[in-house]
Amino acid sequence: MKLKYLLTLVTCLTALPLAAQVNAEVDLLKQQLQTVKDAFEKAQAESRRQIEELTKRLDAVAQQQSATTNEQQKWRDWMNSPVTPGRTPPPGERTWSAADPIRLAGGGAASYLNISFAALVAAGGSTAKNIEALQLGGHDPKQRGFTVQNLELTLDGKVDPYFRGQANIILQIDSAGETVIEAEEAFLETVSLPWNLQVKAGQFFTEFGRLNSMHPHTWDFVDQPLINGRFLGGDGLRNPGVRLSWLVPTPFYSELFLAVQNSQGETATSFRNDHEGEPFLGRLHDSGSVKAFNDMLFAPRYVASFNLSDAQTLMVGASAAFGPNGSGPRADTQIYGLDFFWKWKPAHQHGGFPFVTWQTELMMRRYQAGAFTEDLDGDGTLGATDADLNGDGLLNSVPREMLTDYGVYSQIAYGFQKGWVAGLRADFVTRSRRAAYEAVYGNDPDRDQRWRISPNLTWYPSEFSKVRLQYNYDRRSHIGADHSIWLQFEFLLGAHAAHKF
Repeated sequence: MKLKYLLTLVTCLTALPLAAQVNAEVDLLKQQLQTVKDAFEKAQAESRRQIEELTKRLDAVAQQQSATTNEQQKWRDWMNSPVTPGRTPPPGERTWSAADPIRLAGGGAASYLNISFAALVAAGGSTAKNIEALQLGGHDPKQRGFTVQNLELTLDGKVDPYFRGQANIILQIDSAGETVIEAEEAFLETVSLPWNLQVKAGQFFTEFGRLNSMHPHTWDFVDQPLINGRFLGGDGLRNPGVRLSWLVPTPFYSELFLAVQNSQGETATSFRNDHEGEPFLGRLHDSGSVKAFNDMLFAPRYVASFNLSDAQTLMVGASAAFGPNGSGPRADTQIYGLDFFWKWKPAHQHGGFPFVTWQTELMMRRYQAGAFTEDLDGDGTLGATDADLNGDGLLNSVPREMLTDYGVYSQIAYGFQKGWVAGLRADFVTRSRRAAYEAVYGNDPDRDQRWRISPNLTWYPSEFSKVRLQYNYDRRSHIGADHSIWLQFEFLLGAHAAHKF
């Protein structure tokens, strides 16, 4: 009996570990089963989500395809309909207005190129015998009768998320009736650089002062100020290059510019310009070519704007331009400028009127003129290959010298009634002293003292046209006084690219 109990006890003790092992295995299998079930349900939910998303995208594409087909059919029906004076665009389409850009390559958001056209024509006359010598600007009226001052085709638009582009193609008709075409500007600008930086590259107007970088149809007067024509050239200071600007983080608008451009060509009058083989400042010039970095034109500028009150704004700027000129080796030019712009526009104005603006620019040019001799071949005699600039039959020479000239213009415009603006401008330009070359060749009209008074009246029938009447009283040293009257017309097609304040 005792043996039986002992065997039973041994059997029970032996079964206890086996039961515990079985229970542990059952728990593990249950845990694994639950894990698999959770993973299956999660995968099922994810598949369900993907199916719903793909179904929505498929529906959207189908709707877009249907809308495109309907739009194409709508335009196809409209294009096939008879052309009548009262024909309207397809249903749902807005009629184009003159304020809209003329678009190429589609409409709306799909467009990537806007196009506009501005025409500027003047009629009138002057008592001056040589009107071209009187008017220094390349777009000024320069003949009696009619002058096609400027025909400007502007193309602009966003290139991609990083750049915008603009091109200004200019046509003019000269006094001989010949059409002249030039690429006035063609440049890229960045639109997404960090730290308030922007880069412009291509062919562009140098940002010197206020007026130089403005196109003729935005001027407040028929012609260019005298200092701009004498120091920056008839077509303005512009050339291929690159410009970096930084919008300074100040409580007021403040911006720094630095342009590096080619210094040679007809659009760099005070720099390396050969002046078409004609003498300039008592010397023949050579435009040369770029051989080193210091042969470039450097143009820094700083401008700031302040709100004096709710109705008044003041903008001030300082500019400079440095570069070599074509009068000889190691000869360079420095031009400095200050500009001021003040505008009053009351809070009760309507359509921009009334308003008063006052704009002033001062410039000084220091021109290092190289030594020059008419004995071009160096044989000591005046021959066919030499230059007899004054026709006296003698070999003349002029020394290296610094020529300093300065000038100013100041203008005021009063928009006294909507569409009507009265303006008055005063110009003055002169030299610091008589140059050594003038003792040989006589007084130089390119440096002589002169001044001009110009009142005008402008009527804007709309923002796309204007009519301007202007009178000029000019007085030039050694020449005398002249009177000119010009009537100017302008029309604009399309929405022109925005201009600066």
